[in-house]
Amino acid sequence: MRALGRRAVTHPLADEWTFEPDSLSPRSLRVALDADAYPDSVEAARIDVHWFVTDEYYLHYVETHGDSRYQCRWDRHPKTTALRTHFHPPPDAGDPDPVSPGDHHLTVLFTVLDWVSDRVETLHDTDA
Repeated sequence: MRALGRRAVTHPLADEWTFEPDSLSPRSLRVALDADAYPDSVEAARIDVHWFVTDEYYLHYVETHGDSRYQCRWDRHPKTTALRTHFHPPPDAGDPDPVSPGDHHLTVLFTVLDWVSDRVETLHDTDA
């Protein structure tokens, strides 16, 4: 998880990383995204990373817009109603779609960060 945090902040959108609830007993890696890269309507954005020793994971992207949230999630875990690797699409991380961002933890992380970059571009295009 530390390696993911250190590599995440090499991406232009990633601001900082922390462990939640803390570094002594981390349950997730929180990657804060640069709020200045977003239009003013987005108050904050982050990616919460949960990666398990079984190589199962989920990465949860969350944007805060006042009282509302825009969110999606990339998962790899057994699921009776979906493929093992799947995506819960925005705006509310709804019903899963089959998708595979890769197998290696860094490939998955940077696939998600590239998706976020595209999302930021779309936000700016629609905000103009």
